[in-house]
Amino acid sequence: MSAAADDAFAPLATLVPHSGAMLLLDRVVSADAENLCAEVRIHAASMFCDGRAVGAWVGVEYMAQAIAAHAGFLARGRGEAVKVGFLLGARRYEARCPEFAVGAVLRVHVHCALRGENGLGAFECRIVDGCGAPGAALATATITVFQPENVNDFLQGN
Repeated sequence: MSAAADDAFAPLATLVPHSGAMLLLDRVVSADAENLCAEVRIHAASMFCDGRAVGAWVGVEYMAQAIAAHAGFLARGRGEAVKVGFLLGARRYEARCPEFAVGAVLRVHVHCALRGENGLGAFECRIVDGCGAPGAALATATITVFQPENVNDFLQGN
């Protein structure tokens, strides 16, 4: 299953369990069974913005939300509800800039490198400049996640 930006992507709010100001991404650009590309536009009112930029450390959360959007995209494709998942860790997060300036358009690419039947997953992630010519990534990481079958049972230790 693959779609392009102007095709039938559901609004991001229906793909991720985030809402309001904590929904940091703006839209899905492309997605398929193993990949998703999301876009975020940095503006002065962006969450974590100091009025002129967002610290590059927020890139980990952009990546995690793109992974959540990928899980939601897959769930909707199977006719299932979107489920909560957990960010377990970020390995080798490297930001090649200290911040993302107001006016920047970022493309957040996630690729599923590992998906276990137990809900564990690993994604190779990168953030690139969405306005300029394709070039070096602004940030990269391997993000590990866990999506339990039933989040309530998991949280209660069952």
